[in-house]
Amino acid sequence: MPGSVPPCMRDTTRYYTMELQKLLTEIDNKQIEMVRFEMTDFYGISHCKGIPSRHFKEKVNHGLPFFGGQMALDPQAGLVSGTGYSEEIAYRDMVYHADLSTFRTLPWEKETARILTFPKYLGNLVGGYPRNVAERLLGVLKSEGYSLYSSHEHEFFVVDAVTKKPITDGIQVRATIRLAKNRDFLSQIAKQLPLMGVDLESFETEYAPGQYEISYKPAFGLQAADNAFTFKNGIKEIAQQHGYLASFTTKPYADQIAASAHLNHSLWDEHGKRNLMFDASSPNGLSKIARHWIAGLLYHAPAITVLLSPTVNCITRIKEHAFAPSNATWSIGNRTAALRVKADGDERSTYVENRMGSSGGCPYTSLAALIAAGLDGIKNEYDPPPPVDGIAYEEDNLPPKTAKLPTDMESALEALLADKVICNAMGDEFIKCFVALKKNELVCEAAAIEKGMDHAEWARSYYSEYI
Repeated sequence: MPGSVPPCMRDTTRYYTMELQKLLTEIDNKQIEMVRFEMTDFYGISHCKGIPSRHFKEKVNHGLPFFGGQMALDPQAGLVSGTGYSEEIAYRDMVYHADLSTFRTLPWEKETARILTFPKYLGNLVGGYPRNVAERLLGVLKSEGYSLYSSHEHEFFVVDAVTKKPITDGIQVRATIRLAKNRDFLSQIAKQLPLMGVDLESFETEYAPGQYEISYKPAFGLQAADNAFTFKNGIKEIAQQHGYLASFTTKPYADQIAASAHLNHSLWDEHGKRNLMFDASSPNGLSKIARHWIAGLLYHAPAITVLLSPTVNCITRIKEHAFAPSNATWSIGNRTAALRVKADGDERSTYVENRMGSSGGCPYTSLAALIAAGLDGIKNEYDPPPPVDGIAYEEDNLPPKTAKLPTDMESALEALLADKVICNAMGDEFIKCFVALKKNELVCEAAAIEKGMDHAEWARSYYSEYI
């Protein structure tokens, strides 16, 4: 939340002592036996060590050693070289420190809680850790007088864990009878995720068999990405308890629609009191700040595509006539553009829906990329091209020189590395590890195809269990 003390500073403040004591009391009162110290990786996958609650205070005060190469793992836990976090540091540990504000009792586990962590190496914050990158850029945004109010809008697939058959059939999107089919599973999600701070707002079935979309309320700052991280892992854990496998793999089936993760967001003042994207005197209700922000997102769209759709499989979603964007366009309400602006003449309902994101992405990375691109638009006072009124897949409807979004990993990485503004904002450590992981994916895909697998079959085996 705006105005909160950064996690890396809390060990030197009175806040730390008071909050730690509150948590120790909560652990006693709720008879918590185990606390999971959780971390993300570059894929947004949760990793953890379970700590008996009697050792919680010690681990909070001194940190928790964790294999430094954890961030250099692919989705199958294969150790990738060239990331900067494995052989380059001789496979040493990093020390993970708890962010006390993220402590939650897990409603789907007995006598268990979780807390999110951030790593240091040799006493310094790890610059490439996705959560650290997002928090740093949120700090830059705040220094300019802004705060970000946002939420990720994930779609995902659910199959029987044994047969791998989708738990709903057909493509009757939003059909009530499909939503009612797996009531116990959805009911547990509805009851328990709000207890983790994720305020669920709507449930619906989507186009593909076994595909769902569940949206939740936005939040300020890092809390938004933490909510997405919690949401994705919570859905996967609850699914396990019902004999299902829930996966946020973007396109596991070649003949079915992909899964998106639209990033809905608006810029507010640093105290979160006023929506700076809204201007009642403007013809479309958008302020100059909103227009500059939109222009920044469009200017850097080719580069940030791979940060919002960051796997080899995610990139396959970027194509025409599939309710996914294919070019750097914006619109008022038009679902075929990359940026769908909601401008209903009201401050609370004025925001941007960035449709470039895929469900297989890491929420910390997408949040950071959004800030890097949008803030550059504000600083340089870029102006956006005219909004697209017609179908954005048709050339006749596009402004001149509209950039295409990359549709394969090779060209996506080229676009990223050619954009020095985005690379500098994300940081050298992040870019080095990110690019190494993406190149490793390409090698793994090529090896699978050489053995006779098609892309979708490889994607299901490589990503689906953990992403």
